[in-house]
Amino acid sequence: MHSISSLITRDLFDSIFLHKDDTACPAKNFYTYESFIRAAHCFPSFGNTGRVATRKREIAAFLAQISHETTGGWATAPDGPYAWGLCFKEEIRPQSNYCDSTNTEWPCYPGKSYKGRGPIQLSWNFNYGPAGKALGFDGLRNPDIVSNNSLIAFKTALWFWMTEQKPKPSCHDVMVGRYVPTEADLTANRTAGFGLVTNIINGGLECGIPGDSRVNDRIGYFRRYSKLFNVDTGRNLDCEDQKHF
Repeated sequence: MHSISSLITRDLFDSIFLHKDDTACPAKNFYTYESFIRAAHCFPSFGNTGRVATRKREIAAFLAQISHETTGGWATAPDGPYAWGLCFKEEIRPQSNYCDSTNTEWPCYPGKSYKGRGPIQLSWNFNYGPAGKALGFDGLRNPDIVSNNSLIAFKTALWFWMTEQKPKPSCHDVMVGRYVPTEADLTANRTAGFGLVTNIINGGLECGIPGDSRVNDRIGYFRRYSKLFNVDTGRNLDCEDQKHF
């Protein structure tokens, strides 16, 4: 086992996230390199599976997805739109409190919002509950900790990335070549690649749509980061021909 800090040094991390600590970013000084590396060590397979190129590509894909989820970039932003990941630590104008009251396994706690928080923008009680159980915090009673504790924030993003939630595979398995499509996956054209990771994260809203701007934003980050890691992106970057899970 190698530490992923050998593949993503502090200097590389800083060159990826050029503006995360700008005054303009609400998450200024929240997403630290130390927290990211400490969180990654809690998931030893992350960035540590397969050949070096595979390991780099997985890290680049993860960082690209969390950058889209937390971006502060815009088309004419300084250093380009893909230099502004990790600018936000929580959803600014949530449309609801993201409580699925039909979910009795992970019941909502009165007065709590399960809006998007952290690098992956963890949302809904059915994600906060199991994430908290896996990581050692009360996700249902204390969801705010995800936007108050940098280490826990990164851990929730990595938990989501590494954890299979059937019928979805884990993002990790897709990026390291361990995804084995089912009959339903084959029928839905869910082929392995970065596009399938987007499908896992937000396919219900973004996949099956030609040229979706959100999908293209994710791809833009992935292309920039892959160049910084000196690795190719692989095939199947979008999910426009895929049905969502």
